[in-house]
Amino acid sequence: METGRLETFADGVFAIAITLLVLGIGVPKPGEPLGPALVAQLPTFFAYVVSFLTIGIMWVNHHQLFTLIGRSNTTFAFINVVFLMFVAFMPYPTLVLAARLSDPAAGDTVLATVLYGANMTAIAVMFNVIWLYASSRGGHLMKKEIDEEIRRAGARGYQYAPLGYLLVTLIALVSPLLSLALYLAYAVYWVLPVSGPISGTRP
Repeated sequence: METGRLETFADGVFAIAITLLVLGIGVPKPGEPLGPALVAQLPTFFAYVVSFLTIGIMWVNHHQLFTLIGRSNTTFAFINVVFLMFVAFMPYPTLVLAARLSDPAAGDTVLATVLYGANMTAIAVMFNVIWLYASSRGGHLMKKEIDEEIRRAGARGYQYAPLGYLLVTLIALVSPLLSLALYLAYAVYWVLPVSGPISGTRP
């Protein structure tokens, strides 16, 4: 099968997920002072920025993947469905984490950060599954002109992302806010271009 419909569906899920993030930011009530209300929402804004950039980077990398993948089958389509399930879920842990950071007295900030990081880690794992399935059995879903060195480079690039997200998640046990800041730093890291067979993209 061609990948056109799969890519179109993925674009729609990414667009909806990234839009839902802003809908979770509450508007200050008309009767309350605007300045203090906005300051109180800074953790929410921070979580929004981190998640927006992360989802955007995931979309770019998913698009980059399909410049190398030329075919699909039923199994591969379902793998992408599972991947998109975690992407679509992203606004929920973002809002849970933002709410806990905005009101530390509510408690469970560590658990909220772990929930957020677990979803991030799951997405990174699914990137690996997508790549490994597409490039397995001699690259049976890859475009014909893609050689073995590019497939090996892709595998190396994606395999360390889940471990990175897991480590950042574990830092939440010490400081949830630091963990969120490191998610932002990690997102910026994936934006940086790299040299090699899959130039200009990171998982």
